[in-house]
Amino acid sequence: MTFRAPVRDLAFALRHVADFGRLADAYPEADADTVDAVLEASGVFASEVLAPINRQGDLVGAKLENGVVRAAPGFADAYKAFAEAGWTSLAAAPEHGGQGLPKALEIATLEMVQAANMAFGLCPMLSLGAIEALALHGTERHKSVFLPKLVSGEWTGTMNLTEPQAGSDLAALTTMATPDGQGGWTISGQKIFITWGDHDAADNIVHLVLARTPDAPPGVKGISLFLASKVLVDDDGKMGAGNDVRVGGLEHKLGIHGSPTCVMLFEGAKAELVGKLHGGVAHMFTMMNAARLQVGAQGVAIAERAYQQALNFSLERVQGRSAWTGAYPSRLFDHPDVRRTLLLMKAKIEAARGICLSTAVAADLAHAAADEETRAAAKLREELLTPIAKAWSTDVGVEVASLGVQIHGGMGFIEETGAAQHYRDARITPIYEGTNGIQAIDLIGRKLGLADGQAVADLMDDIRDTIEALKAADASLTPVAGRLEAALNAAASATAWLVDRRARSMPDALSGATAYLKLLGDTVGGWMLAKGALAPEAEALRGQLLRVYAESVLAQVPGQLAAVTLGQDDLVAVTPEALGVH
Repeated sequence: MTFRAPVRDLAFALRHVADFGRLADAYPEADADTVDAVLEASGVFASEVLAPINRQGDLVGAKLENGVVRAAPGFADAYKAFAEAGWTSLAAAPEHGGQGLPKALEIATLEMVQAANMAFGLCPMLSLGAIEALALHGTERHKSVFLPKLVSGEWTGTMNLTEPQAGSDLAALTTMATPDGQGGWTISGQKIFITWGDHDAADNIVHLVLARTPDAPPGVKGISLFLASKVLVDDDGKMGAGNDVRVGGLEHKLGIHGSPTCVMLFEGAKAELVGKLHGGVAHMFTMMNAARLQVGAQGVAIAERAYQQALNFSLERVQGRSAWTGAYPSRLFDHPDVRRTLLLMKAKIEAARGICLSTAVAADLAHAAADEETRAAAKLREELLTPIAKAWSTDVGVEVASLGVQIHGGMGFIEETGAAQHYRDARITPIYEGTNGIQAIDLIGRKLGLADGQAVADLMDDIRDTIEALKAADASLTPVAGRLEAALNAAASATAWLVDRRARSMPDALSGATAYLKLLGDTVGGWMLAKGALAPEAEALRGQLLRVYAESVLAQVPGQLAAVTLGQDDLVAVTPEALGVH
């Protein structure tokens, strides 16, 4: 289960696929030498510190002992080393103790962390979201007392949304925040599925909690965001007594056993309002959107880990006769179907990596570009790509992890090889931070209409420019232009149909939402691979990956148009009884 951090692939993707160079003016300190040094150092930490404890985290997991969660073996020490090395401060603002580097570089480094040890990587991932939420919506006290500790990694953060009766439907949550008569609040209620909700790896945990207030309007308009720390903190940052929040239990999960997923009980816990009263959902979405891109990178990460293990196994395992040389016995790698599978796995990883890093570059430009026009265009691109980055990339993670088990054969189904862990760990990612179905609904319900459709139109124009570049490229790439062009035409037709149905029959549009996200994701993934293959520094493998992807994925995209335009008729007509409920 040796892990090699994909430093070289990430550097290539940043520069030649995600257009990291566009950030030069906004982030002059993120020059080539700095980027290479950061990636190299993160890769060493991931490979040497985090990867070796990944398996033990799966086998032993976090434990709840006498009301306190104990991190999996080695995790607490690894987290302290992670924080001391400054990895939580990479993209945070300097005024809060951060290094002020681009989010795209942060995403790249955390991909390696998640690949080495996804259960560990969930802890800093949630903290980074809390940092963004407090930086934008917090009070001066929040920014002076809590933010520096979160940025330094001395404290960690959580996101408390879900309740037993309220998963994705936040309007149904019942946790209550009541004024305490002293300018603060007390929170009472139960939250479930709280990632790293309690642990012994840091001195304090900053819970961001959605709750209702007395006499608040019904639905999501009555929800506010609160900060409730595990240990109470005065204005000087000195920690005092414990707050009235405790762990009600640890969830027994399919995977990510090293990540404590907690039931959190707020029993009159002291809390502070974050942002505007009844503005909680909008404020929490600052954290949620940050987490969605991070989860997309998780999908890439777990796919990378599963791919590396499958590749190594294919080179070590001797089975059957080589189709090329006739040698017997031969490596699994010398069977055409295995080699095709490995190439497709690698191609999808590179495509998803390009999507996630491109989304991050757009976010950086939207935040820091010098002129308003560039910021506005980048914001449109970020918002359009975010549901694709989250959903398409996590679907790739599950698919590649499954293919990794397949390459192992029966040995992959046996836990001792470790291949099954990647598959189990990957399965949560399409569910986290809004299921992939919700991402698809967001894509067609909100994102297609951004700037009267300009966001998707600009994306398609950029893809057409790359198609023209493919047509002018060498003979080995020219045929791929036709596949990408046909896929783009199908995406354009699907988009036009959905825009029409959104205006006239939203159930028709919603019925094709998931199919559309896949169709558009497959197309954008091909675009990312094409940009890589066209790069001046591209090696032969880049063209091979593009051609395999074009014939295996892009060739199928026009056929997916029928699933997008199926409509609601068969869905609305079917009954539970017809489906087998009696």
